[in-house]
Amino acid sequence: MSAPSDAPEKQVEESGAAAEAAAKAPAAAERSLRQIAWQRFRRDKVAMGGAVVVVLLIAMAVLAPLLTKLFGFPPNEFHQDLMDPLTGGALNDPADPASGIDPWGGMSSEHLLGLEPVTGRDMFSRIVYGAQISLLVAFGATVLCVAIGTVLGIVAGYFGGITDTIISRAMDIFLAFPLLLFAIALAGVVPDGAFGLQGNALRVGLLIFIIGFFNWPYIGRIVRGQTLMLKEREFVEAARSLGAGSGHILFRELLPNLITPILVYSTLLIPTNIIFEASLSFLGVGINPPTPSWGGMLSDSLDFYTTSPHFVIIPGLAIFITVLAFNLFGDGLRDAFDPRSSD
Repeated sequence: MSAPSDAPEKQVEESGAAAEAAAKAPAAAERSLRQIAWQRFRRDKVAMGGAVVVVLLIAMAVLAPLLTKLFGFPPNEFHQDLMDPLTGGALNDPADPASGIDPWGGMSSEHLLGLEPVTGRDMFSRIVYGAQISLLVAFGATVLCVAIGTVLGIVAGYFGGITDTIISRAMDIFLAFPLLLFAIALAGVVPDGAFGLQGNALRVGLLIFIIGFFNWPYIGRIVRGQTLMLKEREFVEAARSLGAGSGHILFRELLPNLITPILVYSTLLIPTNIIFEASLSFLGVGINPPTPSWGGMLSDSLDFYTTSPHFVIIPGLAIFITVLAFNLFGDGLRDAFDPRSSD
């Protein structure tokens, strides 16, 4: 006689469990793509470490004047009294020229990263100000590249036909350019004053234009491919059936759905641009001295790698750490937004 009385209790328990599961399901379904991506990204400790380093690098570049005032000297201030006039290396004891060369390059509480050979300029200040140049050129070139590539890629993918053919052939032509050789030639022939700019303001603008303008086909192809898939989706057909124009569909319907791949590719493009700017400065066609740049510091260090190895190692490490941090950050973003990743 106990079985009939137990059945209602079991039904109540089962219905309660079903109700609890049903209550949890909408909460999980209501999670936005950003929330899911953030949870995935937060679990990736390597990517989080890269993001922290990226934030610190940006803060260092923005706060360069303050950091220099607190922990260093002006980047172009000479301290030749601390250097050996024969070898150019930092002295162990500046008061005693016979004390020999400091193997640590003059690192001290006053000069955290040592001194530049011969001139005695503070390495810490030059590294900090060099971050300004590298990040400014990299971010500026990335914005220009993304803007051109996104507009042309979305137009080519949406309209197709002759429009797609012309833009695609233009991509092929730009991709055929030997970019490094072209950048060296173009940067080398432009005078110190042009387009209303002079000195390093002109050099920075020129580097941003060269790197950004000639790299747009890479992101253009990505955006074009995504647009080809998205334009067949229901929300585009619905907007078209309601009488929406091409401009509305392109920039109000398609573009918001392209933000994720554009953002991910941009974070992976920035380190490439940093290396490109450093390469041009290393070859002598980038930033004009005495303005500090990491590539220019590496170029100057070639004559002192035996007597002052820190002069090679420090700017090289700055480039390496910056590029690695942005790559790890970009890889983490790509994995976080990948729909095939598990929650």
